[in-house]
Amino acid sequence: MLEVSNVSKKFGGLTAVDNVNFEINDSEIVGLIGPNGAGKTTLFNTITGIYQPEPGGKITFDGTNLIGSDTHQIAREGVIRTFQIVRVFKGMTVLENAVAGAFFGDEKSLDRSKAEEKAQEALEFVGLDGKADMSAGVLPVAQQKQLELARALASDPQLLLLDEIASGLTPGEVEDLTNIIRRIRDERSIAVFWVEHITDAIMSVADRIIVLNSGQKIADGTPKEIKTDERVIEAYLGAN
Repeated sequence: MLEVSNVSKKFGGLTAVDNVNFEINDSEIVGLIGPNGAGKTTLFNTITGIYQPEPGGKITFDGTNLIGSDTHQIAREGVIRTFQIVRVFKGMTVLENAVAGAFFGDEKSLDRSKAEEKAQEALEFVGLDGKADMSAGVLPVAQQKQLELARALASDPQLLLLDEIASGLTPGEVEDLTNIIRRIRDERSIAVFWVEHITDAIMSVADRIIVLNSGQKIADGTPKEIKTDERVIEAYLGAN
């Protein structure tokens, strides 16, 4: 589904992403971990068109070249993301937030009624259907993150990029969130690419994990393989 080949991103003399290669398959949950400054969010920003990679890199999604496309064009190809800092529309209702996602995903062929139907389905999926008429700004952080997920789902993604969506949540909230992410794959057949520092959460749900360190990919394998990889232990996980 997603193919990233020889992708680098430099900021002046700093190489934030250094010749990274990987693939993500249909209906696969792939984790992306590594220490602060490893290049994880920069990689996300490069995939989604916020940054352009250095010449020679290749990013394709379902056979379509994404390099040079604007962020909204990439989103309409089916690549949708959330951000580290919650970005709901606080002055709008919960339902209106999800409706915005539905229109963004398919603005040409969607009428208001169909958009609201898709939005309601997404809110129900994440457990917010009872809060549709509430102002998004009064929701606690955990529910705002659920709303971001609902808004993303309403846009009909094929690949969902989650950037530290579990940060700042309680252990119980993290467990609820990981269950939703698992259901996104199992019930909606959506692939997920997930950056996270809460390693227990990502290890429990990911099919495969990619590890970055200083912009370079140092490992790619199952959670069991990653937990015992000496390079990963030294760079990030530490000794048990």
